[in-house]
Amino acid sequence: MLNHPFPVRDANAARGTDNLGDLPEWDLSDLYTGEDAPELARDLDWLEGECAGFATDYEGKLSDLDGAGLLRCVERNEKISATAGRIMSFAGLRYYQLTTDADRAKFMSDMQEKITIFTTPLVFFTLELNRLEDDHLAALLEQNADLARYAPVFRRIRAMKPYQLSDELEKFLHDLGVVGDAWERLFDETIAGLTFTVDGDELNIEGTLNLLTEQDRAKREAASRELARVFGENIKTFSRVHNTQSKEKEIVDRWRGMPTAQTGRHLSNDVEPEVVEALREAVVAAYPKLSHRYYELKRKWLGLDVMQVWDRNAPLPMEDTSIVNWAQAEKTVMDAYKAFDPRMGELAAPFFSKGWIDAAVKPGKAPGAFAHPTVTEVHPYVMLNYLGKPRDVMTLAHELGHGVHQVLAADQGEMLSSTPLTLAETASVFGEMLTFRKMLDAAESPEQRKILLAGKVEDMINTVIRQIAFYDFECKLHAARREGELTPDDINALWMSVQAESLGPAFEFMEGYESFWAYIPHFVHSPFYVYAYAFGDGLVNALYSVYADGADGFEEKYFDMLKAGGSKHHKELLAPFGLDASDPKFWDKGLSMISDMIDELEAMEG
Repeated sequence: MLNHPFPVRDANAARGTDNLGDLPEWDLSDLYTGEDAPELARDLDWLEGECAGFATDYEGKLSDLDGAGLLRCVERNEKISATAGRIMSFAGLRYYQLTTDADRAKFMSDMQEKITIFTTPLVFFTLELNRLEDDHLAALLEQNADLARYAPVFRRIRAMKPYQLSDELEKFLHDLGVVGDAWERLFDETIAGLTFTVDGDELNIEGTLNLLTEQDRAKREAASRELARVFGENIKTFSRVHNTQSKEKEIVDRWRGMPTAQTGRHLSNDVEPEVVEALREAVVAAYPKLSHRYYELKRKWLGLDVMQVWDRNAPLPMEDTSIVNWAQAEKTVMDAYKAFDPRMGELAAPFFSKGWIDAAVKPGKAPGAFAHPTVTEVHPYVMLNYLGKPRDVMTLAHELGHGVHQVLAADQGEMLSSTPLTLAETASVFGEMLTFRKMLDAAESPEQRKILLAGKVEDMINTVIRQIAFYDFECKLHAARREGELTPDDINALWMSVQAESLGPAFEFMEGYESFWAYIPHFVHSPFYVYAYAFGDGLVNALYSVYADGADGFEEKYFDMLKAGGSKHHKELLAPFGLDASDPKFWDKGLSMISDMIDELEAMEG
């Protein structure tokens, strides 16, 4: 198996044991046909030579360029990014298919090291760009319309200007990046290698977490206790990873003079700290009327005196437990996309037919789901761990939304297509909402409508309430780490400090739940990423209310927003819809949609 560029197809794993149908698997040949592909060797050789040539041609000379010269420089830099991105996309996606394969892990590590070495001479580019005087750069943009297109990129790069270090230190940090990547790999490989035994069955983490949505309460409890046991056995490793990563971040932030641990994330998201704080405050203030109120309803539906953590994602007693096979999932999502606009269907169709989705749960495969944009000259790839639950259908709708967004934004080119995280969730959450509304409209009874509404409320609580609680946990973790090393018990206590507040009085917390922070990858891979989910959900709820009100030309404006990629600030993107995320009332508008659904559920109780 290790000699093959892709996993040998395991029919049982791909088809599953629950009649899921023929689940698609990635065809990565649009990137490269294998580790030994001549095109990969060619691109590595070109990249090494072009990076050296770029530095020779431009280092110390940016200030001497005219508009046309700077445009050529930017375009060469863009081509370097595209080639490096293609190589790392291939290496990374192969690795995520089978993280326990030592050859794949080595290949990805080798590629990362090569690219880091090749691109170190390019560190000067953003540093020198930031040393250009504002008036000088403005004059160059005025001179050349093609160069002016990159103004949003320059603005985002120059936002880092106050936190820039010396050229030598920036090169050192660039080289040191592979060490941080090694800690991330340790986390990924540890998670993927964990095994859990529940009722005699040996499962990976994805299969075990899936049991938390089982009808059988005893099965949910057994899975929760087994998760706690295994996390507890590995807690020192997870604690070491978090301590090291947060300390490294603290050192870099301190040298850069960043005022908070969150500053870097806000800058990369192109969002003002006060906008994020307004979102956080609105969500925390809404805990009682959203999560607390909903879980009190759910406690009654489940017939419990108090809910345990294994009841949080439990299906309702009347819920249909039948499995949704892959063909049904595809039809449900595609019908919803096409009903919004036929163009959405056309954009989504190749994902299903051309090997752009890897859906099956397989041993060693990375857990979770994502849509990876690769590079603008190829196409995105979607990863799922599809088990046929209704929530898995919504995950498909979500990740497909990302994919459609990435395809539409690709025309902006490598430097302008990438959307800040806060806006990157727009198409994914909107795709989920379209799918949900389509299913809600088709509900055949009040009971079916109730089940759908409750499921959507739970998803939105997981996306908004839970992610803001995660954000608060991270804020506390990074603040505490600045004061010294954190023991596993210290981190556990921080985790528990946000759980009761966000989930409410309907819950009791089992012993061992305090370690459930350990498996969440965003804390390791992308500190403070999580608030983007809440931002995206709130934004889409507000956006969907505009659509539901029948706003003229909404579809065209929506496509224009997705096509813009990262070329516009959130204020510019939302203005055509009459929305403004910097207005504190904006977040209340989004949260009221969740509250209205809970109102309807309460009314159904009579």
